[in-house]
Amino acid sequence: MHFDLADLRLFIHIAESPSLTQGARRGHLSPAAASARIKALESQLDARLLYRDSRGVELTPAGQRLLQHARLIMRQVDYLKSEFAAYGTDSAGHIRIFANTTAVTEFLPEKLAGFLAARPGVTVDLQERLSRDIVRGVLDGSTDLGIIAGPVEARGMEILHFSTDRLVLALPVGHPLAAEAQVTLSQTLDYQHIGLHEGSTLLSFLRDQVERLGRQLSLRIQVSSFEAVCRMIEAGVGIGVIPESAASRHSRTMRLAIIELDEPWAVRERSILVREFAALPGTVKALIATLAPTAHERTNP
Repeated sequence: MHFDLADLRLFIHIAESPSLTQGARRGHLSPAAASARIKALESQLDARLLYRDSRGVELTPAGQRLLQHARLIMRQVDYLKSEFAAYGTDSAGHIRIFANTTAVTEFLPEKLAGFLAARPGVTVDLQERLSRDIVRGVLDGSTDLGIIAGPVEARGMEILHFSTDRLVLALPVGHPLAAEAQVTLSQTLDYQHIGLHEGSTLLSFLRDQVERLGRQLSLRIQVSSFEAVCRMIEAGVGIGVIPESAASRHSRTMRLAIIELDEPWAVRERSILVREFAALPGTVKALIATLAPTAHERTNP
């Protein structure tokens, strides 16, 4: 069975577009030519890949499977190109990262700034994603690496543990809970919380924990950063569960009380996820070395 890389790239364009016409435009082809190529690909695979109607295109189960493999193949091709574009160096290439809220807002900007300043030929696409989407992205090849906190259940990845993420409760000074040495999540639910924006990893995680308690999380306001969360808390608007690193940093300039959470999930291991470390281009390996120089590798079977 012979696959044309141009056909696989065209299929990805169409699968990621709302219509065959727009996918064809991304592939610099006419809709008729693109349709003919897809039909030839379907004939070769002896499987229907797309449902076509007036609203656009939708992948069949076979199409979903091909999309996963096509992305992996094309990403390896891109790796090959970048490797030989700057052979023997890590100074050129493009890196896509899916990461959780804490990584995107707390430590990645500083790490990436130094890394990119030393490598003018490298570009980075950093996207905040939910944990399940980070894992899925690594497995299906739509991202080069993922950064996540907490246990990872998916198989078929290499997991590099590199630091610890601890969640704490931040409160206004003088709050009734501020005198406690530790509090449970359940104790905090009688008070209004300050939360991050919809779609943030931390908010999704907290809602899952609250649902397990059979309770509801009362959100007074949702904001876009940990700094904004802390400013709201300092002003007495509510309380919030945030990473210890963010709480410590902002407590230097704001009047906050920081209390430990007495929960087994409050301490979470941070990990970098990759599909196959040995197959990564030098640029991605160099970034991993920058982010996690002492990372301990574990491979899921």
